[in-house]
Amino acid sequence: MTAELSAEDAKLVTLARASRARTRAAEGAAVRDTDGRTYAACTVQLDTVLLSALQLAIAMAVSSGVKGIEAAAVVTDSLDVDVEVVRYFGGAALPVVVANGNGEVRDVVHT
Repeated sequence: MTAELSAEDAKLVTLARASRARTRAAEGAAVRDTDGRTYAACTVQLDTVLLSALQLAIAMAVSSGVKGIEAAAVVTDSLDVDVEVVRYFGGAALPVVVANGNGEVRDVVHT
């Protein structure tokens, strides 16, 4: 699927790709809050802790005092993307762009 993204959503994909590439993580994610600020993170997988990139990006936003999320993006090779944390914090019908490692958009799912 090739989707035309707004400049703001394309930025989320770029941030997610960069976050993933820095650590060679399984996933990279970025979220935009309702004030337009962005937060990027990658998967954290330790012996005792496993956080998806989306979970960590939302946690970073929440720890910064964010009141709401406007959109998110995930860069992953996995076909299964769990957007529950975005739905839980941001509500229903929020767009989550899903892209592969090259930044090619595979899907835009809504919470």
